[in-house]
Amino acid sequence: MKKNKKRIRKKILCTILAAWVLASCPVSIFAEEQETADNRSNEENTGAKLAGLTYDHSLELEYATQFSVDYYEDGYTLLTIVDDGQFLLVPEGKEAPAGLDEEITVIQQPVENIYLVATSAMDFFCVLDGLDHIKLAGTDADGWYIDEAKEALENGSILYAGKYSAPDYEQILAQNCGLAIESTMIYHTPEVKEKLEQSDIPVLVEHSSYESHPLGRTEWLKLYAVLLGKEEEAERLFKEQADKLKNVETSENTGKTVAFFYINSVGAANVRKSNDYISKMIELAGGKYIFDDLGEEENALSTMNMQMEEFYASAKDADYIIYNSTIDGELSSIDQLLAKSSLLEDFKAVKNKNVWCTEQNFFQEPMGLGTMIEDIHTMLTTEGTAADQMTYMHKLK
Repeated sequence: MKKNKKRIRKKILCTILAAWVLASCPVSIFAEEQETADNRSNEENTGAKLAGLTYDHSLELEYATQFSVDYYEDGYTLLTIVDDGQFLLVPEGKEAPAGLDEEITVIQQPVENIYLVATSAMDFFCVLDGLDHIKLAGTDADGWYIDEAKEALENGSILYAGKYSAPDYEQILAQNCGLAIESTMIYHTPEVKEKLEQSDIPVLVEHSSYESHPLGRTEWLKLYAVLLGKEEEAERLFKEQADKLKNVETSENTGKTVAFFYINSVGAANVRKSNDYISKMIELAGGKYIFDDLGEEENALSTMNMQMEEFYASAKDADYIIYNSTIDGELSSIDQLLAKSSLLEDFKAVKNKNVWCTEQNFFQEPMGLGTMIEDIHTMLTTEGTAADQMTYMHKLK
């Protein structure tokens, strides 16, 4: 009995002593240990470990979710495109590390003689003063609304090398192409991508169209800046567009409704779906897209066609109309609009002369999305001289 009592007293004393030691131990020790564990976990979760390379840091993104950039010591950089693969940028004069995962595509810097098929990427190269890195294009001169690109195709500094589905392989190889930048249309002809890759040409598929936020598309500027080594310039240019959005976001919502569409060749109205980035731009500008819940679950396409009678019933009371000039061409007058469908004459926006049209360069210039949001906001909040203040829209007379 006495031995049992001694054992119990001994256990109690040990428990008290252990509690005292824990209580008197500096919290910082445990915090440092936890922080170290968290950092180790974070590094593992970013997928930052690469054979033979030491991870340094990652690029911070504000809106884009479809790509990431991880920097490593000695100038190596890993680009990751969601659902499309990873690309290791290898500095000039260096080689890819031994043991690199074979699924990672190597791009040797400097990146020269690019075959650019994704039209939305051209604007990024122009604003970064990187047009000289492009040698081949998938769109000929008459298909460009960006002046610099059109001029380069006309004077021969950039050569037309065939569209995405039918590239001129012989010309591409002869020009020693260092990278092909494709749009997601390439997924319809996977054999083209395979053939380019079999010719040792890295193929990067532009996914900016998958971004849910308009400025997520603009932020792809930073990915191309990494290719060109112009990250600081990209940060400055992106901030200009982000600041325009932030200035608009401080304003109150106007509650005014907007219809965005064009009339196609069979007389139907082609409209943006409710979750499309154009619809979101209208909301961010302080307006309300006229269609609350349109086609969100049907398919991945951002637009859909509506018969004019259905479009009339849903959109005739919209406060504003923005006519999409991308496919059908620009309009200058309301009469030109009414020539496409007499039903439009009864629309509230037509009667009040609140009808606008996009400029054709708009969809080729993702660097202007902040400006376009600003334009829409000006349309919704300014009378009279508003038409003279626009960059990507004009008012129909």
